[in-house]
Amino acid sequence: MIELFLSVLDFALPVLVMIFVGLVGTSVLVELGLMQKFSKLASPVFAYTNLPETCASSFVVVIGSADAANSMLLQAKKENCINDREVLLCSMMNATPAYFRELFTYQIPIVLPALGLVVGGFYSLVFVFTAVVKVLLIAVASRIFLKGNSCKAPETRSREKVSLKTAFERAFRKEFRLFLKIAGIYLIATTVIFILQEKGAFEIFSVLPLAELFKIPPETIVPLTSYVASPILGISLLGPMIHSGEMTEVQAMIVLMLGSMFMLPIFAIRSQLPRKVAIFGTRLGVQIVAYSTSISILVRFAILLILLSMVS
Repeated sequence: MIELFLSVLDFALPVLVMIFVGLVGTSVLVELGLMQKFSKLASPVFAYTNLPETCASSFVVVIGSADAANSMLLQAKKENCINDREVLLCSMMNATPAYFRELFTYQIPIVLPALGLVVGGFYSLVFVFTAVVKVLLIAVASRIFLKGNSCKAPETRSREKVSLKTAFERAFRKEFRLFLKIAGIYLIATTVIFILQEKGAFEIFSVLPLAELFKIPPETIVPLTSYVASPILGISLLGPMIHSGEMTEVQAMIVLMLGSMFMLPIFAIRSQLPRKVAIFGTRLGVQIVAYSTSISILVRFAILLILLSMVS
């Protein structure tokens, strides 16, 4: 039990630090009166949506910190500036810049050298395509389900200029109690996830039955299973098999799509769900993770069907 508790702390503490920085940092920006200016930078992205201005502001902030952006949405929700449906769509929109950021932190330095230009380039394009699909779906959904929101990004309490020290002190006093609540929920949720993992609950995501269904060659089972456990490990195993001719480039692409379809729910449950539930609450947090993950899986499934038609 002590070992489990230490594992939870090791996993959760860095996340909680980022959440705390996000909460206080966002509040400092509000106290300094900078949030209105941020929203103008993202206006071209939101020109054809019915998403509120607060969403545009948080979209700019997400480039530096996703937790800060979601904390901003939480603050706007607490002030009745945006409703649950707007929070849902805005939070999903805030997740899309990460796909492009990963091009430079993950795809180009790791995936391309390991898998080669063709397979690695394909894998990178899948990420970009997924982000584009999500943005389009969110824009359409906002047009259908939202009527427009004139609520502006939060401003300072008064018009007087405040020093950075004063802004930080106000932000800390305002957000510390909220952070304690979020931290408690996050630690409980993370502990539950770790216990379920220790009990083998995630074994339902076994890739073997699906691999057999799609007639994947036996030699691809090891990298496929490895990918679900660790994408980097799976990619490192796939690379030599591609270069040695043990599998074709299309087969490697199929393995990547199958592996990511099974990896995404595990990643969402382990990493995203506790964080979103801690910030937005159980119902809204689960909805955000479920919708976002489902779109990613469906995109990969559609690409998988195209690849399978190429080898049939």
